[in-house]
Amino acid sequence: MARILPIFASKFIILFSILSSSTINQLSAAKNHGFARTLDKKILGLNKKEKLTHFKVYWHDIVSGRNPTSVQVVTPKNTTSATTGFGIVSMIDDPITAGPELSSKMVGRAQGLYALASQEEIGLLMVMNFAFIEGKYNGSSISVLGRNTVFSKVREMPVIGGSGLFRFARGYVQASTHKFDLKTGDAIVQYNVYVLHY
Repeated sequence: MARILPIFASKFIILFSILSSSTINQLSAAKNHGFARTLDKKILGLNKKEKLTHFKVYWHDIVSGRNPTSVQVVTPKNTTSATTGFGIVSMIDDPITAGPELSSKMVGRAQGLYALASQEEIGLLMVMNFAFIEGKYNGSSISVLGRNTVFSKVREMPVIGGSGLFRFARGYVQASTHKFDLKTGDAIVQYNVYVLHY
């Protein structure tokens, strides 16, 4: 009898461990709804120190000529304000360069769209990715989404994320017009990008 008790006790402990583990896993699955789970940040390299990177680049919005980088894709029939262009949407694939000249070193492209989203002033909704092609940032991108009142001296828009080296990025950009050609509609805008990333 004295020998049977330790064997029974050890089997009970093993059975209890299995049942407890199974119950914990079921509760965990139920808590995570079966399709999501909580991860340790270290798995994705988020235990590293966060860095603040500053880019100063130039965005070339070319609407004229035979090879425009900005193309109007929506022209509303009944716009409520002809002076603001409310409702117009343009798709962009604009070069981003290191200097203000288009012949400067190209470091990426701004790809996305902008829409005239205000009835009272010329205010754009900007939705674009800065897709970098230069150096260690090649293949990485920063996503910008925000309001751009084009006649303000400096416009600020948030960085809402990124990819590659900019996964989990956040920050902001400041845009200021470097040059605007009233005849052609072409613009060169200086972007100062401040982005926190790992």
